[in-house]
Amino acid sequence: MTYRVCFVCTGNICRSPMAESVFRARVAEAGLDDRVEVDSAGTGGWHEGDGADPRTVRVLREHGYDGDHTARQFHASWFARLDLVVALDSGHLKALRRLAPTEEDARKVRLLRSYDPAAGDEADVPDPYYGGLDGFEECLEMVEAASEGLLAAVRDEVEGRTA
Repeated sequence: MTYRVCFVCTGNICRSPMAESVFRARVAEAGLDDRVEVDSAGTGGWHEGDGADPRTVRVLREHGYDGDHTARQFHASWFARLDLVVALDSGHLKALRRLAPTEEDARKVRLLRSYDPAAGDEADVPDPYYGGLDGFEECLEMVEAASEGLLAAVRDEVEGRTA
């Protein structure tokens, strides 16, 4: 049975595609790519059909990640097929939990940085869209740091399904 994870930010052109690309690489490195499906979406549809922000693509490729992406909007009906919905900031967390059709679905929504013990009270991945390239680099650092803990949690879930 496939475990499905979806990363969600506002427009699905900066933070969530970055998290998707990084986490997909971590899943492949762990040998779980045949058991874990990773994608992303935005809370809004403003950029639906567009590629990732060129700065996102640049930073990802400079660090050895795939930068291919097409933006899309998250829909409430997706909760039924997803195991985990990962919000990039607290605004997305609230929006996704309001959108969830059931309490069980709302419990599927978690903040990305909750998987990074070093994050402390800094729960949000800041939106780099209106800044320079350094904001995208900072975003990547936060995503990479949280991906290790997220991978451990997903691995536990996946291995628990076969136990």
